[in-house]
Amino acid sequence: MKSITTILKGTIATAALFAITQCTTAANASGGDEKTFIVGPQTVDCTGVAPMKCLQVKETQSGAWTNFYSNIDGFTYEPGYEYVLKVKTEKIENPPMDGSSIKYTLVKEVSKTKK
Repeated sequence: MKSITTILKGTIATAALFAITQCTTAANASGGDEKTFIVGPQTVDCTGVAPMKCLQVKETQSGAWTNFYSNIDGFTYEPGYEYVLKVKTEKIENPPMDGSSIKYTLVKEVSKTKK
């Protein structure tokens, strides 16, 4: 009897550990990717669906500035500052015709430097 109880305890613990790791893996797979964005201190005129102002963004210090046509949920831009942001990206299943296929969400504002 004692050995059956020991086996059952081990089996339950193993099953619980397996279930936890599977849930974590599935959540990370659908949860998107994290990127670091450097956001420039000023916006520029650009044209998406209509004329608008775009953030200037690059992913590395040595990278070139590119126009960023989307919003970053949770981020409030203030002109005159350069930001380093950790951003979560998620693929949008059925994006609108005039919208991005990626959703950007602020994870962390790493730094904000007056320029």
